[in-house]
Amino acid sequence: MENFSELPSLKQWAALVLAGGLITTGLYFTVFKNKRDANAQSQTSLDAKLRENAELESYRPKLKDMERQVANLKQQMEIEARIVPNEKEIDNFIKMLDAEAVKTGIEIRRYTARPVSTREYYAEVPFELEIDGPYYSVMSFFDHVGKLERIVNISGLLVSTVRKPQDAKPRHTYQYAANESIVATCLASTFFTHDAPAPAAAPAHGVKGGL
Repeated sequence: MENFSELPSLKQWAALVLAGGLITTGLYFTVFKNKRDANAQSQTSLDAKLRENAELESYRPKLKDMERQVANLKQQMEIEARIVPNEKEIDNFIKMLDAEAVKTGIEIRRYTARPVSTREYYAEVPFELEIDGPYYSVMSFFDHVGKLERIVNISGLLVSTVRKPQDAKPRHTYQYAANESIVATCLASTFFTHDAPAPAAAPAHGVKGGL
């Protein structure tokens, strides 16, 4: 068998060309093909991302409107929470009425909780109040309460003079100040939100207890 160096020049070139072709073919079916497949997958992913971005781009003009709507909803929820707060804020309700009493110059002598009326999503909580003070101060107190952001319903109002306080049916009489002329009792009802009760589990049928 002849060595490569002993082959004629034409055969040497032919051998080199053949070897180069074999190497190129091997690279094509190994390295080059893998690279081409990887590039094709990357292009497919890129095309998908471009389509997704193009779809999302159509929402850009609506983004500010959506943000404005979300802000409005949050504001409405905050307002509703002040109007009908969570049931844990009963103490704040009493503090709020006390603050209005101080502003208008009257005395709230007593708070007595009455039975709560519970609905699916809210509860009505009434308190019996005993009030005394100057006539216009008492009227101003009820006016202020009616204008509160929080819902407060006044019902069962009984009014009398300090000379005959029993006509307003208070539980106690007090040493009224010289400028006081009115004694009143009423129900002040407010509302609190609560979670809806979980549905009761359906009783199992066909199962008898006992031994």
